[in-house]
Amino acid sequence: MTPDTISPDLRKVLRRLKLSRLLDTLPERLALARQQKMPHQDFLLLVLQDEATRRDTQAATLRAQKAQLDPAHQIENWDETAKVSFDRELLNEIMSLRFLESNHNLAIVGPVGVGKTFLAHAIGHAACRRGYSVLALQADRMLKDLKHARLLNAYEPELRKLIAVDLLVVDDFGLDAMQPQESRDVYELLSERHRSGSTVVTSNRGPDEWLATFADPVRAQSALDRFNNAAYDIVIEGETYRSRQKPRLHDNHRQVAS
Repeated sequence: MTPDTISPDLRKVLRRLKLSRLLDTLPERLALARQQKMPHQDFLLLVLQDEATRRDTQAATLRAQKAQLDPAHQIENWDETAKVSFDRELLNEIMSLRFLESNHNLAIVGPVGVGKTFLAHAIGHAACRRGYSVLALQADRMLKDLKHARLLNAYEPELRKLIAVDLLVVDDFGLDAMQPQESRDVYELLSERHRSGSTVVTSNRGPDEWLATFADPVRAQSALDRFNNAAYDIVIEGETYRSRQKPRLHDNHRQVAS
């Protein structure tokens, strides 16, 4: 059966039920059902599973876009030949997402370019596929957004947006010393998210060095204790991973004129 032989009545009903995307695979599924003499119930299950899978994939893609995750940074795209070392067993446990069920955190620490952001976003993509809400931001951008929101008398909604997600990914934390207001913002955020959501932080500095970046050591100690006492640590060492992501001539299918 070809798409042209599917009856107009069937097309109309599928559109009415918002199932018109079934038409993309229906001819092949009908042919398979005939070849295998598939019972009607099994055939119905098969085509509905196609639609359920399509909707799940579409929903995960939309969640990842809303989360501002890099579409290329998914765990299946990780280059296993990269000369970096970290606790693979721990990463496997993190990728199971059980840490989200317990509202635990994760610190991914290592020098520039070893793949910290890649792994953090890969965890975010996995969470999106499982239906969790995710938001990924650079620490500097996050603090600037909170500062701007305060000027517009919209600080509380902006903070609530960061608190409400199941998984918050904060990239490049602790690069610079924070101003007093920035320190208070981070204190508020980590305190509010404690035991209510999970946070993944990437940094060039270890958690023991973060305290020095706060302007208020008392608030800093309180916030970091909450984060660290519920956090796993992945330390990455090795060569830069970023060079493996450089565009190559064959990636764009370009030809060099001779």
